[in-house]
Amino acid sequence: MTILMPPILAVDRLCKYFPIRRTITELLHRTSRVIRAVDDISFQVETGTTFGLVGESGCGKTTTAKVILGLYEPTSGRVLFQDKDVHGNLSKSESTSIHHDIQAVFQDPAGSLDARMTIGDIVREPLEIHSVDKPQVRETKVLEMLEAVGLTKDQYKSYPHELSGGQQQRVAIARALTLHPKLMILDEPVSALDMSVRAQILNLLKDLQSKLDLTYLFVAHDLSVVRYMCDRVAVMYLGQIVESCETRELFESPLHPYTKALLDAVPVPDASARKTHTPLQGSIPSPANIPPGCRFHTRCPQVMQICSKSEPKLREVSSRHLVACHFYN
Repeated sequence: MTILMPPILAVDRLCKYFPIRRTITELLHRTSRVIRAVDDISFQVETGTTFGLVGESGCGKTTTAKVILGLYEPTSGRVLFQDKDVHGNLSKSESTSIHHDIQAVFQDPAGSLDARMTIGDIVREPLEIHSVDKPQVRETKVLEMLEAVGLTKDQYKSYPHELSGGQQQRVAIARALTLHPKLMILDEPVSALDMSVRAQILNLLKDLQSKLDLTYLFVAHDLSVVRYMCDRVAVMYLGQIVESCETRELFESPLHPYTKALLDAVPVPDASARKTHTPLQGSIPSPANIPPGCRFHTRCPQVMQICSKSEPKLREVSSRHLVACHFYN
């Protein structure tokens, strides 16, 4: 029997729409359009686990992460961190506490580090912003964090441009860890790195999670990385979750045609061992002009008549395995 941990993060019917600049005709007719980047999604992240959000570029993964971090206000829905609404009417101390406990590591390490600051200053900055400890204690913590992520004391006074891409990402991880967060948002943390460095960073993240009791929300498009890192996965397509289940079950028994297509695209060592599947046709539709019915029906190899007319709901078809597809209704 699977023992469920209490959720540290709960996303409840979250929507995030971006308005499109209106044309003269739309102004005259008082109409407007929006980009439905995230459109009514719900999921929970259990304490001490790694939850993956996967899908093609433009499916809404990063927008979801930014709403959770508080960088975007949601159009509707809620983000609950330890039962507190991140975008609710919080006191200053409650808001500060949430931003203290949720930290992020982004895709481009060079772009997320201030080129004018030394490595020591970059890692120490969160401690100064949140007024944590005295200056002497901060220096000790910075050196401890650098050592924890595999960097040396000699790199304390270095600048980001003097480090490799993998070392820069280690600095970003160290900066995120200085406040001892409870939840870390990892937005494509290894996609900008060389293949030889990716495994090192992924192993580092796993080791840190075990040692520091961290919870991860892992945003990625690389399913091989997701398989290695995540306990549970939600597959997103055009702003919605189309399938969600345990990682092992997703790879062994995928249900949604889109999930199957993503798995078919993963390279395998023995090409002759791959089963023959129908490849996806066309490209992902625009989130500003979403097709009626099932959003995937314009590319689905198993499309039925109902798919273009009725939007399927995300429903549980087996124990904790959810899918949004008319084929399973």
